[in-house]
Amino acid sequence: MIMEIYNKVRRACRSILLLGMLLVSTMSFAQTTRTVYCMGETVMDILFRGSTPIAANAGGSALNSAVSLGRVGAHVEFIGEVGNDSTGMHILDFLKDNHVGTSYVHRCEGMRTTVSLAYLNERNDASYVFFMDTPKDGPSAVAPDFHKDDILLLGSFYAVNPRNRQRVELVLNKAHEQGAIIYYDINLRSPHASMLPQLMPAITNMMSHADVVRASRGDLRTVFGTTDADSVYHSIIAPRCKQFVCTRGADAVTVFTGKGKTDYPVKKIRTVSTIGAGDNFNAGFIYGLIHQGITLKQLANELTAAQWKSLEHNAQLFSQDCCMHLGNYISQELADKLKASSKN
Repeated sequence: MIMEIYNKVRRACRSILLLGMLLVSTMSFAQTTRTVYCMGETVMDILFRGSTPIAANAGGSALNSAVSLGRVGAHVEFIGEVGNDSTGMHILDFLKDNHVGTSYVHRCEGMRTTVSLAYLNERNDASYVFFMDTPKDGPSAVAPDFHKDDILLLGSFYAVNPRNRQRVELVLNKAHEQGAIIYYDINLRSPHASMLPQLMPAITNMMSHADVVRASRGDLRTVFGTTDADSVYHSIIAPRCKQFVCTRGADAVTVFTGKGKTDYPVKKIRTVSTIGAGDNFNAGFIYGLIHQGITLKQLANELTAAQWKSLEHNAQLFSQDCCMHLGNYISQELADKLKASSKN
């Protein structure tokens, strides 16, 4: 009789605990005070299939992530710069329409906002031609005040470009000192390979400050001269950052931690455009951090297998949704579904 009562009480307590965890998870996203800061370049992407233009999107790696996070209700600020021209104003309006703060976006007098021509091939991957008018010197260094467990996303050439060093290092160091989670997406392509001797100190510094590092198979080839993720992790990344996520397009995602590595299969989909696939993987991962209420302390002490599985699920959900239309971000339809589910 006593054991029966004990077991009933234990089951009831477990149910209450699970309900509490669910409520905390839901509230942590819907009512969180955590801010995500996305730092990077701004570009107007004009997409072509063959010689025919088919879409025009505000773009840039961190900007794409910011828009997707803004659509699902995260508190997001974009850190970057635009030209003081009609294209730049359009991008600023687009960010505001998608609930992304622009207080840290510098409007450069006399600069024309970068435009890219993105040509989609038969696999819906893009090759780019850029038209840039970037001033030699970067904007004045200004950094936000971070709160504990805020999130800073940065990466691509913008993060390691010597032109931006003063501003990037100020933001990076302040985020680190004030207890923000730092997510670094290497995101460097072959056109920058010739600059690697100049860029490697900055790349190494980014990894040393990061709490999560992500790289694609192409990034590994460009930056480290190999696609052997195990070798790169153990010899280069792990001494600086324990959490490493390696993506391989349609092939499995591998997560490396201090406990070992895990492969996560990728669902096969029919793509329309892969522009923004990695950027939205990042956005989905960050969405998962907030949704699960994962803190910097938890990351440092190693996440559970269930937490990693959920993070990868959200990362792939965002990435795949983006690839099934011509936008650089998740669809409003997915965003609405996620916002609705967080309220239930």
